[in-house]
Amino acid sequence: MLQSVKLKTLASLAMGMSLAGCAIASQRPEATETVVTEPPAIAQNLPEVVATTSVICDLTRQLAAETINLNCLVAAGEDPHLYQPLPEDRKAIDRANLILYGGYDFEPSLIRLVKATKNQAPKIAVHEAAVPNPIIGQPHAHGNHEEQEKEEHDHEKTEKHSAGETAPDPHVWHNAENGIRMVAVISEALKNLSPSHTSLYESNAAKIKNELTQIHRWIGESIATIPPAQRQLVTTHDALGYYVQAYGLKFEGALSGLSTEEAPTASRIGELVQQIKSARVPTIFAESSVNPRLIEQVAKEANVKVSEKKLYADGLGKAGTQAGTYQKMLKLNTEAIVQGLGGQDQAFQLKQ
Repeated sequence: MLQSVKLKTLASLAMGMSLAGCAIASQRPEATETVVTEPPAIAQNLPEVVATTSVICDLTRQLAAETINLNCLVAAGEDPHLYQPLPEDRKAIDRANLILYGGYDFEPSLIRLVKATKNQAPKIAVHEAAVPNPIIGQPHAHGNHEEQEKEEHDHEKTEKHSAGETAPDPHVWHNAENGIRMVAVISEALKNLSPSHTSLYESNAAKIKNELTQIHRWIGESIATIPPAQRQLVTTHDALGYYVQAYGLKFEGALSGLSTEEAPTASRIGELVQQIKSARVPTIFAESSVNPRLIEQVAKEANVKVSEKKLYADGLGKAGTQAGTYQKMLKLNTEAIVQGLGGQDQAFQLKQ
């Protein structure tokens, strides 16, 4: 009877979260929070580049500096899975000289706009080009990634997936080596767009690659300080599969699958509570772009802690914050995971 009451309580909370999520998804940050960088194209005579997500936007900005007009559609802190385009997004896509988007159904509403535009400018699915053999998982909540396979993905497929189907995991950037591959894809697109700046793009790409190579090594060393029995990750949704696979963690579970589009069911909530108890997971993690109330309730029922530090699962933090760049986000997530699971802090030191 007690278990039934708990599940009913969690189910009610899940329904409320689903309704709240719809309301949140329809809102955009105030103008003061935007990450759009769009100097007057006519005055500066620079090519216009659209980047759909905060990670792609940041890497493009690091590579291109002031050589392009960069228009970033999904601001830091917004959920690309749930993002609803504005009229100006369509206009930006229609006039761009280069369109960089994630793909693998990461930002479905924007992918539809990209595919529908009559603009003949190059359209690069950065995640798909960088990682042509992605992790294959389930769009809905599921267990650990040891049961997932790597398969090739049909790059043209962006439809929603029904229960039981598999889907490519779009969160490729959580493995720093995939970040290096993304940099190479973006750099090549920029060189084709503006050949006169090739040397700048290649120089910046080399600097970013050097830093990400060191970050990749540092993450592995940091995760290795966590006691083996505690290297178990539970998050709000299944977004850290590449991180788990690359750095030696076990994915124990999540409330939602690869996308945040659907609220977790009462049965899934109950399953996750039992998984956490059975595996003796010490700490679970909320995410920066998702309301933490439901994961906090799960933690309460499972009698575990929620990390004080939220993970950046679907993008970056706002400019100037500790997660304001791709590199900073990787380091901040790692620090949160290592501290939450009982590892030892190891400060990252970039070697030139």
